[in-house]
Amino acid sequence: MERTERPQGLTRRQLLSRATAAGTAFVVGSGFVAAPNAAWAYETSHLDARALATLVQMARDIYPHDRIPDENYVAAVKGYDTTDAAPAIIAGLAALDAAARGKGFSSYLDMGWERDRVDILRGMEESAFFQQIRGGLVTGLYNQKAVWPIFGYEGESFSQGGYIDRGFDDINWL
Repeated sequence: MERTERPQGLTRRQLLSRATAAGTAFVVGSGFVAAPNAAWAYETSHLDARALATLVQMARDIYPHDRIPDENYVAAVKGYDTTDAAPAIIAGLAALDAAARGKGFSSYLDMGWERDRVDILRGMEESAFFQQIRGGLVTGLYNQKAVWPIFGYEGESFSQGGYIDRGFDDINWL
């Protein structure tokens, strides 16, 4: 019997595991978000747990990086869990869920496919809510020292004498 080469791409098992992991934020009780497959949890103060989980999913959809764990996305959005920010965030998430219901889903968080969620985000990218979240994520996510190694960034170099003697001129792709 001749053995055929397996086609490149995802195996059935990989596809199912990724589909299961698509909603990695897991809501436990009131005001508490935890990941079932990771060692992190966050207790909310002014947002409910579902709102924080929706913000994490929204953050993943705006800046998708498979190698960045959810805990870094939680750290990036937890600044919205304040007395001052919560009312605007809750209103923005309500608009997000309303847009999802308009597409036949029960809520944004319950949408299974990333492309469906991204379509909704594209429809509201001019809104103040979207711009607030997107803008906050630029610094909230990428200023975390824990994510720098994922992108190959070694951090500031001034204290180490600059970039010139630390590989700045290593050009192996020319």
